[in-house]
Amino acid sequence: MALALLFAGQGAQKVGMGKSLYEQSAAARLLYDEANQVLGWDLKKVSFEGPEAELTQTKVCQPALYVHGLALLAAAREMGKLTDPQFALGLSLGEITALTAAGVFNFATGLRVVAERGRLMQQACEQTVGGMAAIIGEERAKVQELCAEFGIEAANYNAPGQIIISGEKAKVEAAVLAAKARGIKKAIPLNVAGAYHSRLMEPARAAFAAFLQTVPFAAPKFTVFTNTTGQTVSAPDEIRAALVKQVVSSVLWEDCMQNAVKAGATELWELGPGAVLAGLAKRTNKDWVVKSCAEFSDLAA
Repeated sequence: MALALLFAGQGAQKVGMGKSLYEQSAAARLLYDEANQVLGWDLKKVSFEGPEAELTQTKVCQPALYVHGLALLAAAREMGKLTDPQFALGLSLGEITALTAAGVFNFATGLRVVAERGRLMQQACEQTVGGMAAIIGEERAKVQELCAEFGIEAANYNAPGQIIISGEKAKVEAAVLAAKARGIKKAIPLNVAGAYHSRLMEPARAAFAAFLQTVPFAAPKFTVFTNTTGQTVSAPDEIRAALVKQVVSSVLWEDCMQNAVKAGATELWELGPGAVLAGLAKRTNKDWVVKSCAEFSDLAA
């Protein structure tokens, strides 16, 4: 078996996530306790108890998802359920979780990186009026034409027929209204705080670039794919550049999954809440072997 680990992105968070891991896995408990010390606020309490409005904030949910993904990994290893992974990929902030799993950062450093990314992106959201929408059942070229026409961007290529568009809220709303006239069957506005993976995140990108110059990067111990190209990335300087670019560029998630399988991955394990990535994998290719692990019971099964 050649295993690829998949790590969740923003939007997958759920109140209660990680609670069973904390209660039943010593390895996971260590990470949650360390996270509280590193962050200086109670990530455990917000993850386990909410309120949902607080957990949903960009600056909170990004570190919460990072810690949850790595706690699942630690618990799986502790239980002897995990053979050595050969590949890792993560959706948006999940890319930092994947890089940490592969040894590019230690846990505390990766947590500081993701916390700063979340803080800067929330700031950028508050400084702009951005929006996003999902375009369902359409091919890339047609969505790209719509984006060009309305001055917005394709933020996520999640799976065949699932593309997210992003930009100024009024322009996204106009594109959604115009989509039906262009023969696009489904365009659904999303309830999000801002225009992620668009040029509206430029203030966050610039500040994040400066921050990452102070962070040491190691070469990954196994293969990691980057959202910016859908290809592998291994040189520390290239990883740093990819993380900076990713803040404002399209997430090529479908390409990441396809290329992991082409590179030899025979099983995809999602380590994160909600089975979102497992769903996207099945939508991309129903023959892929996919497992979703959100809590302790999923690992024990």
